[in-house]
Amino acid sequence: MSAVPAPPRLTASLLAPGAVAFLTLGVLQAMYGAAFPLFQERYGVGAGVVGWVASAHFLGSASAPPLVGLALGRVSVRAMTVAGALVLALGVLGVAVAPTWPLVVAAALVGGLGLGAVSAAVNAAYASIGTRAANLVNAVFGVGSILAPLLVLWLGGASLAWPFVVVAGLSLLTILATRIWGVPGLRPPAAGTQAARPGPLLVLFALVLGLYVGLEVGFGAWLARHLGSVGFAAPALILSGYWGGLTLGRVLTGLVGGRIAPAKLVLASAALATLAALAATIPALAPAAYVLAGLSLGPVFGTTLAWTASRLPARQVPYLLVAGSAGGVLAPAGLGALVAAFGAEAVPLALAALGLGLTGVVALTARVSARSRPA
Repeated sequence: MSAVPAPPRLTASLLAPGAVAFLTLGVLQAMYGAAFPLFQERYGVGAGVVGWVASAHFLGSASAPPLVGLALGRVSVRAMTVAGALVLALGVLGVAVAPTWPLVVAAALVGGLGLGAVSAAVNAAYASIGTRAANLVNAVFGVGSILAPLLVLWLGGASLAWPFVVVAGLSLLTILATRIWGVPGLRPPAAGTQAARPGPLLVLFALVLGLYVGLEVGFGAWLARHLGSVGFAAPALILSGYWGGLTLGRVLTGLVGGRIAPAKLVLASAALATLAALAATIPALAPAAYVLAGLSLGPVFGTTLAWTASRLPARQVPYLLVAGSAGGVLAPAGLGALVAAFGAEAVPLALAALGLGLTGVVALTARVSARSRPA
């Protein structure tokens, strides 16, 4: 087997297509919730129905990655990214101009499919380059999530359509950046590092990502409720700090994370997030602990994808995103059931238990990964 060339140097032109793509995805992913009041006003739907538009979007985004995983054996990442961005643009333009509520929901499904396709293709491409690239482009996703509510606030007053037209414009900008600079091709694992038995390792990596996304979304969905229950006056501020810490963690990992083995970095991050959740059981420490949890979790997503691509073919990465979607669905609902049964004080303990589970699975994955190297 010939040696795999050294990873490309991380230049602005290499990162630009991924950064634009993830800015687009971050804006759209966070836009639906912020726009719920505008949808209700425009289409006359109630609180029990308006959530369908977000559900349709997430159904589409969760359905696309397995299809992308199959397609990447036949088409290039560049072609898949362009096609996904075009579908995304058509979907959000449909949301912007749809005359009836069923058409809005259908258009959101189409946009979600495009988002899932772009996310799967671009994540696979940058994960195959390594930890730094995967974390840097994913950090821009957090920036988009922060900007989305502001776009709805600034532009939604004129018309519900305008925020989604902006997302369509960003999708076209993604296509332009991809055509100008290209998207990195999928790099195989270095010679002698690909797992001899990929099946069990893929399952473990999927479990790591599912637990991680469940933990990330669990913190985001329930920390404000817990802080409010212990008398903290500004829980929304700490929620913003949590997401800001998550984004900062990815940026820092993108700058220096390449010096640390992915398995060690993910294990340390999971353990530190677990300790932060435990610290949040003490009301006086809870605000700072939740911000620390975001900072701790920042490196996990991109680094896990890079770790996977270092041991398995990068076209397997999209399948992990399905596991992540499952974790994002199950964990908030499970935490909600615990809150209903035991009160909001159960939130940090439940998050600590989830973090402990993640830490254990990461440790097991590292052991299996080390043992599955070819002889």
